[in-house]
Amino acid sequence: MAEHHDPRETRPQAEREADLFGRLPGLLTAALAAPAYAERLGGIDPATVTDRAALARLPVLRKSDLPGLHAAAPPFGGFVPGPVSGFARLFTSPGPIFEAEGAGPDPWHTTRALVAAGFRPGDVVLNTFSYHLVPAGFIMDGAARALGCPVIPAGPGNTEAQLELIGAYRPAAYIGTPDFLNILLDALAKAGAANPIRRALVSGAAFPPSLQATIRQKGVEAFQAYATADLGVIAYETEARDGLVLNEDLIVEIVRPGTGDPVPEGEVGEIVVTSLDPAHPFVRLALGDLTAALPGPSACGRTNTRIRGWLGRADQTAKVKGMFVRPEQIAAVAARHPEAGRLRLVVTRSGEQDRMVLRAEASDPGLAAALGATLQAVTKLRGDVELVPPGSLPNDGKVIADERPVG
Repeated sequence: MAEHHDPRETRPQAEREADLFGRLPGLLTAALAAPAYAERLGGIDPATVTDRAALARLPVLRKSDLPGLHAAAPPFGGFVPGPVSGFARLFTSPGPIFEAEGAGPDPWHTTRALVAAGFRPGDVVLNTFSYHLVPAGFIMDGAARALGCPVIPAGPGNTEAQLELIGAYRPAAYIGTPDFLNILLDALAKAGAANPIRRALVSGAAFPPSLQATIRQKGVEAFQAYATADLGVIAYETEARDGLVLNEDLIVEIVRPGTGDPVPEGEVGEIVVTSLDPAHPFVRLALGDLTAALPGPSACGRTNTRIRGWLGRADQTAKVKGMFVRPEQIAAVAARHPEAGRLRLVVTRSGEQDRMVLRAEASDPGLAAALGATLQAVTKLRGDVELVPPGSLPNDGKVIADERPVG
């Protein structure tokens, strides 16, 4: 399967660094035309920011702050230099955070991740990411079509209809969360139907080794992509299975959580990304996700930096079934039910799926159903509710505990 999307993936790392930092001053100049960046970065001379040390002196922009910033100056918080009419599509993600799609056949720079996962022109692709309001479906759809793959825009859920589509169109490839891929494969087996899917690009949820092995045993080679709704694909897995290779056209730093200071290679830290897109610049966007850089290039021949993949959250925000759940959402649940006392959302894995349990300090058993309904209304995800004695939850300020295994 060894094949690369373009020669840039195998260029010397020094050449890549020179290219990225040669383009960075132009990106900063474009960013300074946006009022929020003009305020945050005022006084800098873009021409002097030409290496990692200079970039590290600029302030980080925390993704967790974007909902408030966007609400204060909708839609993009003043971080976009041009008008909304300059974009092709406009989206919203939980928070809410507002995102925009640029021009071109692959505006989210995702095609190379599909190539690394074994997708080839002509492969029929079942895309189960949502096309409704959020960008995930379009991120993958545009990349697959740019590669020459016909796409089934299936969206998530509705397993029965998905099986009909699979039977009619015989997709060779799948895009979506790993949990839903596993559900579809089980449903095909239960129905006695043949499985045409042989490769997959999965994202949006944890993909632990146990689930990787399960899906492989069912005949599908699945590869991970680390992506966000703001930036598209940041890193992707290759046939070497030796970490995730960083995407081109991004400057990625790994910093000590809570700071903007880069950590030494191999040390776990928070991912910070600078995107070289002058229409929608992101300068040192701190994603809240943890990872670590791996030494040396990938055995697949791609020369960009490798990372270990997702190693947890630097803050309390958790991604559950492809959706972010934030501390402020649990606070909203608490505000609607002050009689519940302290709340803590615990995220675990059960049966190869993400599971949420809201623990609430309350003695009234009738409160559980109301809390569950509010939790679903606020987060758009179903979760169980467990009532615990008043005063039994730790008084440590934590409202989301992500207890899923890492690695």
